[in-house]
Amino acid sequence: MIHIKNALICDGTGTPPYPGEVLTEGERIRAVSPSPLGDLDAETIDAQGKLVTPGFIDAHRHCDLAALYDPRFGEAELAQGVTTAVMGNCGLAPAPCAPEYRDGLYNFLEPCLGSAPKDSFFPTVSAFMQALEAKKHPINLGVLGGLGAVTTAAKGFGNLPFDKESRRKAEGSVRDALEAGALGLSCGIMYTPECWNTLEDYVFLAKICGEYGGYLTSHIRGEGNSLTESVEEVLEIGRRAGIPVNISHFKVTGLQNHGVGIRRAIAVLEQARAAGQDATADAYPYTGGSTTILSLIPPTVLEQAGGDLPGYLGSAQGRGLLAEEIQKDFPDWDNMAFSIGWERIVISSVAGDAHRGLAGKDFACAARSLGVTEPELLCELTRASGGKVGVILMSMDQADVDRVLCLPWVSLISDALYGGGDCPHPRLYGAFPKFLREYTAEKGLLSLGEAVHKMTGLPARRLGLRDRGVLAPGQYADLLLFDPASFRDRATWESPKALAKGLDLVLVNGRRPQKLPGKILKRK
Repeated sequence: MIHIKNALICDGTGTPPYPGEVLTEGERIRAVSPSPLGDLDAETIDAQGKLVTPGFIDAHRHCDLAALYDPRFGEAELAQGVTTAVMGNCGLAPAPCAPEYRDGLYNFLEPCLGSAPKDSFFPTVSAFMQALEAKKHPINLGVLGGLGAVTTAAKGFGNLPFDKESRRKAEGSVRDALEAGALGLSCGIMYTPECWNTLEDYVFLAKICGEYGGYLTSHIRGEGNSLTESVEEVLEIGRRAGIPVNISHFKVTGLQNHGVGIRRAIAVLEQARAAGQDATADAYPYTGGSTTILSLIPPTVLEQAGGDLPGYLGSAQGRGLLAEEIQKDFPDWDNMAFSIGWERIVISSVAGDAHRGLAGKDFACAARSLGVTEPELLCELTRASGGKVGVILMSMDQADVDRVLCLPWVSLISDALYGGGDCPHPRLYGAFPKFLREYTAEKGLLSLGEAVHKMTGLPARRLGLRDRGVLAPGQYADLLLFDPASFRDRATWESPKALAKGLDLVLVNGRRPQKLPGKILKRK
């Protein structure tokens, strides 16, 4: 047993902190009391007035491969208080994987998920979850079925409609994931090959998810000019399928959309919620996002390239088409080069040695250093690296980020990527303490209880984790002890790999993380 006394308890429900004590026994919380529990036969920790909270839940973290293959996995998570992370977001997942698409899928995923051994192969989500369960982990892990991987396994990367056979394969993959205990489904509607799926395709797969009590979280089709329409698309999927929906990393991009664009999208979501639809969102506390270089390629170019984008962009025809298309403003696709400018697109990681020195430079600067145009550099980087390049997009306005994160139905996430090489997005190391520091102490936009709720009880409810996310008897003992004034993020754009500091105690299922007490969490 562990007895924490003289604490300030912030229980994850959104209510203000109050003085009290916490007692854990085994994996669970035995007591949470505003009055002294007395002398107990337990390890006693004097909190000296510091805050006790539930462990933070990161419902959107791209740690699928890192959890299996990175020996340092858990370091960055635990330093910022994350005791539970959920993978498989944005449709980007290493399973299910068909043998013929293995290399294409893993190359596509590498800028976001990081690299995997060449013999890594998971034909089903259940096989992937078995691999996770075969390891011991410092934190709890949850899995979503990624519809990008489902679509690829069923019919490849090209613009092919679902037929009877590929739909049967996709249904089998979704059922396998949910029967194995996946918490829900994710989709990445802006990414290939999902960008070619129809509304009916998504409704069909989402209905299956609904049979198992899951939810659908979506990287929407467009976060710029078409933000409102893209949100409406996901809401319509949820209505037709009859399942809860969540908008992943809710934001507006494109300089011309700052301010007004996010207000319109919020209004659409709040109207749906007022009508009774179960719709939520999540967001991270930065004005820059991070993704793969392939998100910069216009869909018209992707379609012409077929299954060999690097080869196509190495040809005169491919380079010529991209140079033309990259100058256009598409109605239903976010052309970041057009909407924010090349100088706001930073190269964060490059596979191979030929162009690794460009990491940390924006596209305009990198192109000048090589004496080429930005479209030519985009083609060359994609060709030379096989598309395994990460980028950071400085696309958002701080006022919009603040407005979203203060909405009562928006959870905090990191959206951390693990393929960032030497220049990853700092959210990998600091999203949670940064949010707590900025939104409570510095800006005063949220109370301490409200901010902690967004990192604990709120995401737990969305994920269906009924026995985590709050401090109460019977709940699993995932908890933190810290002084909010000392709990700090240290990762910056200039020095992104600095661990957060300031936690006095972290418990995962009632034990110190060094004992690797994490569990694979499954939807019941």
